[in-house]
Parts: sequence; C-alpha cells; structure tokens
Amino acid sequence: MDSVNEEGAPKPGHWPVPPQEDQPISKDRIWIDGCFDFSHHGHAGAMLQARRLGKELLVGIHSDEDILENKGPTVMTLQERVAAVDACRWSTLSVPYAPYVTSLPWISHYGCWYVVHGDDITSDSNGGDCYRFVKAAGRFLVVKRTPGISTTDLVGRMLLCTRTHFIRSLTDVLEGREGSETDEEKVATGSTMLQRIRDYATDESGLQPGPEVWTWLGSSSAKVVGGQSEKGSFTRMVQGVGPLPGQRIVYVDGGFDLFSSGHIEFLRQVNESENGAAYIVAGVHDDSVINYWKGLNYPIMNIYERGLCVLQCKYVSAVIFSAPFSPNKAFLQNIPFGQVSAVYHGPTTFMPLTYDPYLDAKDMGIFKQVQPHGFEQVNAGEIVDRILKAREVFAERQRKKAEKAVGEEAARRREEIEGEAAG
Repeated sequence: MDSVNEEGAPKPGHWPVPPQEDQPISKDRIWIDGCFDFSHHGHAGAMLQARRLGKELLVGIHSDEDILENKGPTVMTLQERVAAVDACRWSTLSVPYAPYVTSLPWISHYGCWYVVHGDDITSDSNGGDCYRFVKAAGRFLVVKRTPGISTTDLVGRMLLCTRTHFIRSLTDVLEGREGSETDEEKVATGSTMLQRIRDYATDESGLQPGPEVWTWLGSSSAKVVGGQSEKGSFTRMVQGVGPLPGQRIVYVDGGFDLFSSGHIEFLRQVNESENGAAYIVAGVHDDSVINYWKGLNYPIMNIYERGLCVLQCKYVSAVIFSAPFSPNKAFLQNIPFGQVSAVYHGPTTFMPLTYDPYLDAKDMGIFKQVQPHGFEQVNAGEIVDRILKAREVFAERQRKKAEKAVGEEAARRREEIEGEAAG
C-alpha cells in the first residue's frame, strides 16, 4: 500500500495524529496502549504509573476492528474511547488506530523508547504476546495492574445484575469499619484505597499535589431528596491545590456512573464555558442515593470507583464524596472553597425525577446548563442497554476471556521462571 512503508508503518502524512515526521527518541517519552473500553480507574491507574516514569505519556488506542478480531466486541466506540483518554490528567497525546501487537516502528516514530503495561500478559488472536517485539528489544517496563476492576468485571456486573459492589459508607470503608473481611484485612483494604485516592489527587506529572478531595456528612434524607436546607459538615480527605484568590468557584454534581464520554464532554464544556479559568468542584453521590433514584443494580460502579474516575479527569479541580443529590442553598454557601459562582448541569441523566434538584441554585441565580452535544446520550443506562442488546455476544466474550486468561497466566508464570533462572 502507498500509505505504509516496508515495515508496515504509515508513511509521512498517513499517521493517525501529528507529528507526521519521525521524532527524536527520548526515554522520558513513555508509550502505553490498550483498548481503554470504559474509562474505569484501572486504566487511569496504569496511565498514572506510566506517566510517573517519564515527562510525557503517549497513549495508543486500538481500533474497534482490531479489538473485535483479537478480543471481542467493544462496548464503547473508538471516538468515545479517545475522548476518555484525552480527558485523563496524565495523558499527553492520544494515538488512535495503534496496532494491537505493539510495533517498534510506531513507538519510535512518536519518539518513545519505553512501552509500559500491567503485570498481566495480553495476547493476540493467535495466542502471541502482544508485547513480544518491545520485550525482545529491551524496551518494555511493567507496572502493577489495579486489582478489583476491569472491563470484564464491569460487564459481568451488568449481565448478572449484582449489587455486592455497593458501599454503604466510603468513610467507614476507608477507616476499616465496613466490609466482609477480618478486622485486620478491612483496615489494610481501607488504607490501600485511601492511598489510591491520594495517588489520583496529583497533578499532570503524577508526582505533585493536584485536586483537593473532601467528603460531606449530612443526614440520609438530605442526601437523597431536596427541599431540606442542611449545610452538613465538610471534611478534607486529601489536601491539594486550592483555588487562586478571586478565582471563580463552579460546582457540578452527579453519579458519574460508568464514567463515559457523556460525563467527560459535559465537564469539558463547563471548563470551556469558564474559559478554562474556573475552579471546578465535582460532587459525587453515594451508592444508596443513586440506587434510590435508578433502582435495579445501579450504580454499576461504586462511589469509590466513580470518585476515582472523576478525580483523574483533567477538567476537575476538586472532588466532594457523598455530596447531596440536591445541592441546597446551605450546602452551596458552606462549600469550603469559597463562594460558588455557578452550578452547572448537563443533559446526561436518565433518572425519573419527581422534583427539580437545582431549585435553590436557580433561586440564587447561579444555575447554568451546558449546550447539547454529540455524547449526551452516552450514560450508564445507554451503556447497559448496549450490553443487554448484545447479551449473548458479550457473554461469549466473557467466556473466551476466561479461557484466554488461563493461557496468559501460564505465559506470565513461564516468564517469571525464565527470569528467575536468568537471574
């Protein structure tokens, strides 16, 4: 083909994103690639770890067609997956259509020396290691895979309608008071979760303080329904970068379940409406609040998972966990960042509401709504519908994934043994 060279890499003018000319290779420019189907916090965690290894992070994203051939159907389209990666605070550049088997000419073209991946084996449709070429070249680095979350796990929650992932009180979990483990295990789990929140509350480098993280304590009724002027109490969980003197404080809130392009585009538009200069505070609702309004097994992601997704988004300056469903006047007037200049909402909900949760913000003259956009229908309900409409296809994907995992685990163990023998 005229568009590719003898190595099968695109010629100048045919690369998916600039630059079109080969770049000088730097060990500070890191490459990571994947499907990134659902923007769950496991993907963000891998990008964070990769970003900490260099000064720039380029993220290769496989096409829908390559993923279908090697893994099975995607839930999110390539455009939706690119939007999610673009919004990650630690991503420098998204490169769509990256080959499923990581190619040395591709990473070298974009000036990357090292490729980073989690400590699990990923294989192509023929059972070959997707990173065999970069491993052979000594250009592969391993980071820890985030436990307890994966696209496969989330699809399973939807197909099986489970609710065991719910969290009653995030504060209790973090302090080791909630869970089915032993007391010692609960404390260890809570400590690990809190450390991950601290890790995600970092700046673009992944090394310095970034977003502030708070929790809100109020009555259960005030969290669920409106019409109650309850200021509650705010507790700082992670100290980060606060607003600048005179900076506009903007408040947004939501469930942010299956954090998707619909949520991301809303946050991007809020940031754009404020000319990129506002301090954007995102309130995240408890699992019980979302379940009250949506029923079934919603939310698919629990408050911890949803909060991490919001926290990694570059359009967000601070996160308030357990925020009330209706931001009443007393709550807004007591937010610890200063006077709230605007409360934004967007067309991303599918809740059957019985009242307007933003009446107080409207009465205060600070309510704003973003414009309709191309991703406005992409919410948790839409994503679950996609899964259920193709239930048999995704169930088969789950089965094949489990079978494939057996071979990948054997390959991983073999690598360990060979490494130990060589050492």
